[in-house]
Amino acid sequence: MNAVIKVGGKQYYVSEGSEIFVEKLSAEVGDKVSFNQVLMCNSKIGSPYLTNVTVEGEVVKNGKQRKITVFKYKCKDRSNRKKQGHRQPYTRVKITKINA
Repeated sequence: MNAVIKVGGKQYYVSEGSEIFVEKLSAEVGDKVSFNQVLMCNSKIGSPYLTNVTVEGEVVKNGKQRKITVFKYKCKDRSNRKKQGHRQPYTRVKITKINA
């Protein structure tokens, strides 16, 4: 079974056994999570969501992604160069079951 779910304002195409990286969830490693906002399941399309369809998963890891570098620069102003970094927190979820 395949499905498209919405988590944290983003859409993910998932199937049973796949792992996805989502925005940080307030769940610990080993906890079960359930996603109710299912947009599509096996070519059935909801408007906007399907009813009575849930996607269940298990939290595998909480962590931070690799660091990205952000440059802030103003033209013709050498004193205003800034270099900043950012590491976005994430939660890795393994999809265990799609209830349709």
